[in-house]
Amino acid sequence: MSLINNAIVSVVKRMPESVVWQFSKRYIAGTTLNDAVDFVKKLNEKGIYATIDVLGESVQSKDEAVTAKQNALKVLEAIETNKLMANLSIKPTQMGLGIDEEFTYKNVYDLVETAAKKNNFIRIDMEDSPFTDKTIALYKKLHEKFSGVGIVVQACLKRTEKDVVSLNPEGCNYRIVKGIYVEPVEISFRDRQEIRDNYVKVLEIMLKDGNYVGIATHDEHLINEAYRLIKKYNVPNDKFEFQMLLGVREDLRDKINADGYKIRIYVPFGKDWFAYCTRRLKENPDFTKNVVKSVFGIN
Repeated sequence: MSLINNAIVSVVKRMPESVVWQFSKRYIAGTTLNDAVDFVKKLNEKGIYATIDVLGESVQSKDEAVTAKQNALKVLEAIETNKLMANLSIKPTQMGLGIDEEFTYKNVYDLVETAAKKNNFIRIDMEDSPFTDKTIALYKKLHEKFSGVGIVVQACLKRTEKDVVSLNPEGCNYRIVKGIYVEPVEISFRDRQEIRDNYVKVLEIMLKDGNYVGIATHDEHLINEAYRLIKKYNVPNDKFEFQMLLGVREDLRDKINADGYKIRIYVPFGKDWFAYCTRRLKENPDFTKNVVKSVFGIN
């Protein structure tokens, strides 16, 4: 499937953005904060939570990182003003992690401190492997001062089990994902079932140790395994939630919601939507299938 996805991405990159938007808009709330707020309100009406993300990453200057921080602060303000059932997700490189670690810490500190004052929460996304150690270090430093901050771990990385065993005693708040970055074979699992198996293995360690987990997946097999582990360890509903991307497997989203479990949707918005969609196309079969249907007019 990845070869097909890569071929489609190559075609998509040559298309006018106005055309690409037509099949990308189901995965993006819009280009403005108001678009995101309106979308989250609709999710909340169904009892579904959200995490809002201002699209963008890998800034090239400190000024860009400060602008990204200011945009994120506006999201926190909008969540409070509109009484949304939502929190904020951020990418470390958007806050300057590729430029200066201490500068990034101060940026993210401002966000986490503001979120704490508003009784909200910041999720620090995990990017590709050159930033794994730096992201964990950033999270640990912030978690020493604030409880309302969490991190993401990727089941595709061989190191993740050890990272989780190390983080669990600190009462870590996780989001666990398969991982979308193409990493060197020396440090990552490539086989689909190997990634699945590691996901379940790591998830069990998290739940057994009593950590809060955002179980982020569109894989029905993994959702069923999560249900099994929740029952096996009698995990209370306030110690986990399920998470999904906007526009993907809404049938499963609604089933989880109907089953009485908390479900949170990742709601991205912003002018940098094109890069987000092409990256997702490379690894997500649901994105790819919908692009093919849109391009060829298949219902």
